[in-house]
Amino acid sequence: MKERPIILNTTMVKAIIEGRKVQTRRLVKEKLISEQAEFECGNRPNVIRSEPSLQYYIDKGCPFGQVGDHLWVRETFCIGSIEEEDHYQGWPKPLYVHQDGDPKQYPIYKEWCLREGISFDDVHWKPSIHMPRSASRILLEITKIRIEKLNQISNQDAVQEGLLKLPASGRYVVSRGDQYFGAASNNPCEVFKWLWESIYGSSSWELNPWVWVIEFNVIQGGEG
Repeated sequence: MKERPIILNTTMVKAIIEGRKVQTRRLVKEKLISEQAEFECGNRPNVIRSEPSLQYYIDKGCPFGQVGDHLWVRETFCIGSIEEEDHYQGWPKPLYVHQDGDPKQYPIYKEWCLREGISFDDVHWKPSIHMPRSASRILLEITKIRIEKLNQISNQDAVQEGLLKLPASGRYVVSRGDQYFGAASNNPCEVFKWLWESIYGSSSWELNPWVWVIEFNVIQGGEG
């Protein structure tokens, strides 16, 4: 069993903590598969292989590991402490409070601050890519890996990417409040398309790239 880092934005960290996200899709960056779904096989570059042979590339080439391996989550954070007066009146006290001159500093997560109502206007957040293993609070276990075209995603898989279903309308959004900006739909795949394009660019969905589909369980952390 090996451990590797994986970067997640604050919205997707929230989805994991709330139990909504159990899949992630990542671009297949290596040139394993040609544009015509033909495998580059040495001096026979145009040999077309059947779908099951994708397993060879899963076994040999997945940069995130294999089934049973662990992924520790890198997310937006800072190192410091939280003063009690920074917390909104009437809310529970934050987990990290600077008391009695205690100089201790801790990793503080942007997702947690948003969830708990912590004011952080003057915080200098560190990008997730700079999070060390010691500051990570969420550990995932890979349960399944496959390769597929991005547009092959099903409605069920789109929901398991972390979408939120609005109880009143039954529509799906990426985050609470998106419905007020026209970003809600009864079609989960459409909402996932918006999510994908927000990360990879406006034309990235139409390119329909090959992606790693990684399913996982949360085995440690995520409670804030």
